[in-house]
Amino acid sequence: MIVLLGIVVFLYAFSTVKNTERKVTEPVIKFKGDNNLFLTHENVSKLLIQKNQSVKNKSKETLDLNDLETALNSNQMVKSAQVHLSVNGVLTAEIEQKRPIARVRTNASYYIDDQGSYMPLSSNYTARVPLVTGHIEKNNLENVFKMAQKVNEDEFLRTHVIEIHQSEKNTIFLKFRQCNFIIQLGNLKHLDKKIMNLKAFYNKALKDKTLNDYVNVNLQFDNQVVCTKI
Repeated sequence: MIVLLGIVVFLYAFSTVKNTERKVTEPVIKFKGDNNLFLTHENVSKLLIQKNQSVKNKSKETLDLNDLETALNSNQMVKSAQVHLSVNGVLTAEIEQKRPIARVRTNASYYIDDQGSYMPLSSNYTARVPLVTGHIEKNNLENVFKMAQKVNEDEFLRTHVIEIHQSEKNTIFLKFRQCNFIIQLGNLKHLDKKIMNLKAFYNKALKDKTLNDYVNVNLQFDNQVVCTKI
């Protein structure tokens, strides 16, 4: 019995030492959700470093998974990241990228993501989202985010809106695809009502084949659509 116990202790100690000395393999990188890769596998691999060195072939015991997750989450294209290490030394990084819903094009260019946060452009992929122009401040995106969010959630707006313009007074203008008129929303109070009026105008003008007769569609007044013809 004593001999058997000794063998068990020896084997456990041996396996523990072997596990401690096991080296990390080439990281496995998985992207969650959307296949549009603003980040590539190579981009993520370059973030998986510790003490300025790649994690590949490092001893398992020297890795700090929290540091690696922090490095990944600090990237402004990453919404969330998790890092796992298996018993066999397989390091897996699971990445969820931010999802842009609008693209700011002023003196600076960047995306606004679906949480209303700044997101840099990517050289790997360009999202097809409405442009945001005019008076935009990176640290004050709340107003244009609310409008971009409405466009993203509404099928009619998502189909037609190509540009959101904000004036210095934070009033909002929209531009439609293949239409010459400018839509004046004003402020975003009673936005749902304004959008309902816009849809009613558009469908009536489409039916009457008069969409190209207008240069301005003003929705700033209560329960009214004031149009200016060419």
